[in-house]
Amino acid sequence: IGLAVIAAIVVIWMLANDRSGMQEERSLPGYGEDRSIAVLPFVDLSPDEGQEYFSDGMSVELIGLLREIPQLRVTPRTSAFAFKGQNLGIPEIARQLNVEYILEGSVRQAGNNVRIDAQLIDGHSDEPLWSDTWDREFDDIFEIQNEIAAEVVSQLQLTMLGTAPTVEETDPEAYAFLLQARHLGHQLTDESLEQSNRLYEQALEIDPDYAAAWTGLSGNYPLQARFGRRPLDESYQLSRDAANRALAIDPEYAPAKAQLGVIAMAYDRDLAAAARHLEQALALEPTNPVIISAAATLLSRLGRLDEGIALSEYVVARDPVNAFTHGSLGLYYLIAGRPDEAVESLRTALTLSPHAAWMRHAIGVSLIWRGEPEAALAVIQQESVENWKLMGLAVAYHALGRAAESEAALNELIDNYEPGWAYHIALVTAFRGEADRAFEWLDRAAEYNEPLLGLIAVAKLADNIHDDPRWLPFLESIGYSPEQLAAIEFEVRLPE
Repeated sequence: IGLAVIAAIVVIWMLANDRSGMQEERSLPGYGEDRSIAVLPFVDLSPDEGQEYFSDGMSVELIGLLREIPQLRVTPRTSAFAFKGQNLGIPEIARQLNVEYILEGSVRQAGNNVRIDAQLIDGHSDEPLWSDTWDREFDDIFEIQNEIAAEVVSQLQLTMLGTAPTVEETDPEAYAFLLQARHLGHQLTDESLEQSNRLYEQALEIDPDYAAAWTGLSGNYPLQARFGRRPLDESYQLSRDAANRALAIDPEYAPAKAQLGVIAMAYDRDLAAAARHLEQALALEPTNPVIISAAATLLSRLGRLDEGIALSEYVVARDPVNAFTHGSLGLYYLIAGRPDEAVESLRTALTLSPHAAWMRHAIGVSLIWRGEPEAALAVIQQESVENWKLMGLAVAYHALGRAAESEAALNELIDNYEPGWAYHIALVTAFRGEADRAFEWLDRAAEYNEPLLGLIAVAKLADNIHDDPRWLPFLESIGYSPEQLAAIEFEVRLPE
């Protein structure tokens, strides 16, 4: 429905900026033989209260480290950080995240001296199982992280085939720049992304072989195109180059492999290459939720909707308070012709992120498919982002038979957002049954190489032009005919 470009760009960024996407356990959620834990954001107690990047980074690094323990299910960063600043008790947080244990702590940094407190808590009884304090220099940060992970293994009585996982050490100053870059990247503004890039570059000046920093840059570049900071072609080329630099340093760095897959899918429209990259990434980290999300997106573009939905449901179960994962699942439900489930998932996403762009638009389109155009219009009118609102209004007014108002909304969308929204405009005209205009705009979208064009084969709003004699030749011209999609091999299974 014209929204998965956001999913693709955000997946690239998540792969780059969130170490918590590392190895995850293979069992379904719930209490069983495997243990489950959430690492809450550590509290910044530094005198100047300006070290949040370090306290947050400490938590994210521990999430990634603990994920390497096969018997331990670790809540991803987004859900674990959803309770930041909220006055909720540990048992309630553990209930919402469906975990047995909570790891929390605090960080106090003054110059090169750090004090780190950590404690492991039983999520049911709210009883502390273990706590400790480290007074060290910042240069010892990797050793502290290793000691915390080893203590969790001991306290939860986990049987390790080898030694407890340890972090990959780098220059402490470069590491500090990396943490600051990730922290700024999570703010998702034009200015913060530019500052984030500069910090990644500072890290690379110290350690040119820092794969995580190259991957961070790779994730930021496509978002800069979204903000108009860089042209689309330049952004994706820079992103590809940075991901390849990371892989030249570490050929088995799964997040960088997955990023190449998303770039191939969103920008190159080369689904065969995307499948190869994502298969390789999943072979390295078969339960990485961000890579699984990318695989679900590819499956949706291939028309294998049931498989894509199954993967997306798997991720939602493990990342239960992440608006993005619920929103993505809602989009797949809609594409699959399941509007009731789409509305439910999208409303959950909106509850988790009330100010999120496009959510109300997507709910409105789902309601139209459910046969409720009046309700759809009411929701779309509350959409805060103008381009999504105008697109939704053009569709909703048409569904209500209010042709003049639909045309006015469409004209405003064209005047203000073309080029860049040719694909969306094509969907509106297709939905309105204007085949000539729809194919004209589809040709423009192909000319502009818009990342969303690859969704045209499954977009519900395009249903009205499927019988047009130009439909199959157009799909074939962009590599998305049914025969071309069926020929692409992509083996992916739910983790056992």
